[in-house]
Amino acid sequence: MVQNTWSIFLDLAPWLLIGMAVAGLLHVLLPAGLVKRELQGRWGVLKAVSLGIPLPLCSCGVIPAGLGLKRDGASDGASVGFMISTPQTGVDSILVCVSFLGWPFTVFKVLTAGVTGVLGGWLTEGFGGPRLELESEELSAVNTQPGWRDGLNHALSVLQTIWGWLVVGVLVSAAIQTWLPPSVFQQTQELGGMATSMGVLLISLPIYVCATASVPIAAALVSGGMPVGAALVFLMAGPATNVATMGAILRGFGRRILVIYLGTIIVCSVGAAEIFNRWVDPVWSQQMSHGDHGGPWATVSALVLIGLLCKFALEDLRRFRAASVPMADGAMDFKVEGMTCGGCVSRLEGVLRGVEGVEDALVTLEPGRARVQGSVAPDRIESAIRDAGFSIGS
Repeated sequence: MVQNTWSIFLDLAPWLLIGMAVAGLLHVLLPAGLVKRELQGRWGVLKAVSLGIPLPLCSCGVIPAGLGLKRDGASDGASVGFMISTPQTGVDSILVCVSFLGWPFTVFKVLTAGVTGVLGGWLTEGFGGPRLELESEELSAVNTQPGWRDGLNHALSVLQTIWGWLVVGVLVSAAIQTWLPPSVFQQTQELGGMATSMGVLLISLPIYVCATASVPIAAALVSGGMPVGAALVFLMAGPATNVATMGAILRGFGRRILVIYLGTIIVCSVGAAEIFNRWVDPVWSQQMSHGDHGGPWATVSALVLIGLLCKFALEDLRRFRAASVPMADGAMDFKVEGMTCGGCVSRLEGVLRGVEGVEDALVTLEPGRARVQGSVAPDRIESAIRDAGFSIGS
């Protein structure tokens, strides 16, 4: 188990760190507001999907981003296309997928995510019905161009957002390789590709699965004998759907668009699995990447990644303990809305600690709250929270 876990880290770490760096560069180099301009009609859907594919947003992050596009004037089709394609990909997920499953599988997966997003967006444009306006502001955005320090913080927030799911994914993958007998996967092959894909689909639709963290699990299942198409369904439907995402789409876009959203993902993921099993799998099976587990870069990357995971785990543990302690005299509590992940928490904590007069700040995601200690006026704290891209709850 320990050896398999270490081997997975050796495969995962170099590509994940590179993906984080690229995510940080995209955050700095893309002009402020570019993602939210000119997203109207069929061409707007294409632009939204093209811009969304490299963005490292999982399901939790794509909800406010997609609703933010809608609120800022993007068409429903562009917003839906963005929300379908973006959580399936991301530069970090793409590079990790190359490491574990090879280039043919990765290219096919990215192309399928793009086609699925465009199709879902176009169907929304044609059959989505009247546009529903959001009743309240779902996402606040800062339009200033970020600097290099912001890029570094953004790269780290990519990992901080998914660190727990990443650890679970690595451990599950190692457990599959260590203890699950090959006969289990041979039985899935006897069921046939379509039946296996449908079974995986039913499991994937309601649960949260991070695109990056789920790749090692899919690779372990494939190595054990599960049809590759079933793994493709898992990597497409899992990140793009979960109960929270479905609820957000129902609230922000309506029942008809929710049906289009789910129907597109279901049909395209199962259809893509059949295409892959019939025509691409023979090529893929000859080029699957297994990792060399060698080289000092892989070892150093694995150690850096493990160190960052430990850092984020300790930070979350500190927040959990601090949140259970009664407020000290003079501390101020603010209800914060708009945070979706650990990266949001870290960013807001950094902003609040930078406010003159603040001695310490603690931010929690559930519930969304900022606890501030120091001699500073409450309106300055509220202004800092809004400037960071969040809103004050009542």
